[in-house]
Amino acid sequence: MSATLYTIGFTRKGAERFFGLLTDAGVRRVLDIRARPDSQLAGFARGPDLAWFLRRLCNIEYHTVPALAPGKQLLADYRAGTVDWDAYTSRYLAELDPHRAQQALAALDLDRACLLCAEDSAAQCHRRLAAEWLQQRQPGLQLVHLC
Repeated sequence: MSATLYTIGFTRKGAERFFGLLTDAGVRRVLDIRARPDSQLAGFARGPDLAWFLRRLCNIEYHTVPALAPGKQLLADYRAGTVDWDAYTSRYLAELDPHRAQQALAALDLDRACLLCAEDSAAQCHRRLAAEWLQQRQPGLQLVHLC
């Protein structure tokens, strides 16, 4: 049986839809791969609040995985428009430290886990890049982007 790794972004989703998508998919743990999970701008998806909501409303574990977050300079460059998506992709993948990422994920079962970021769509988001990177290292891992 193959494992399934989900991804989700919280932007443009109300709490009901966000938690409903996770619950309906049968997600067991959320892996927060944002550079700043504690941002005040994240609303219900702010790290400490999100951990509580996931546990109480959905019985879903919450873990931060900074090893899969983009670097601060890369984010700043992308937001400033000094790098396009292709350059962002190359830099993100080059900056990933396989040892650090594998070490961070070693104790976490990826089956029915969900990578969390802010972007509404996975098309141009590092969570898709991270998911595909993990898929290359775990043959048979199925990816599902919740939207």
